[in-house]
Amino acid sequence: MQVRIIDIISVFMVLFAVIDITGAIPYILELKRKSGDIDAGKATLVAYAILLLFLFIGEPFLQLFGVDISSFAIAGSFVLLFLGLEMVLGIEFFKYETLKHSSIFPLAFPLIAGAGSMTTIISLKAAYSMWTIFFALSLNMILVYVVLKATRLVEKILGPTGILILTKVFGIILLAIAIRLFLSNTGIHLPNVP
Repeated sequence: MQVRIIDIISVFMVLFAVIDITGAIPYILELKRKSGDIDAGKATLVAYAILLLFLFIGEPFLQLFGVDISSFAIAGSFVLLFLGLEMVLGIEFFKYETLKHSSIFPLAFPLIAGAGSMTTIISLKAAYSMWTIFFALSLNMILVYVVLKATRLVEKILGPTGILILTKVFGIILLAIAIRLFLSNTGIHLPNVP
């Protein structure tokens, strides 16, 4: 397959929506509050390395452990569920004070390089060339770095009350994403409520 600009833009938009780094700003601010400053460069590089690894050897790696993509996505949905509960309820599941590398966990993985983005990368391989996905992913990681560096500015603009409101709202969105990820990979369909 050849690499076309229009394909790179299409894949970029899909990955941008799934990674949703701009939507993660409230969680990033909450993480900074709990564990101190985060290293934008380290978080971006680790997430990029994980996603690149998944692009090139994701499916065979999971098959090595007898894990399919759906099971991996379901496991990731539980991690996102607990992150969302932390934000909404204000309780702590992850011990941040013992977490010296919060830039890696839970920021780089599973928030940036999570089950959703990993499964999306594997799905995209069916329609686009490896190089198209590589370029689109690289552009997304540049954007991730810029957003992570700009969180201080956002923090100053919003203030403590704005951050608290955004944290609660994003926590609910994170819970909804976790539930959607769980349902779409288990095949469970909720009845439509009028």
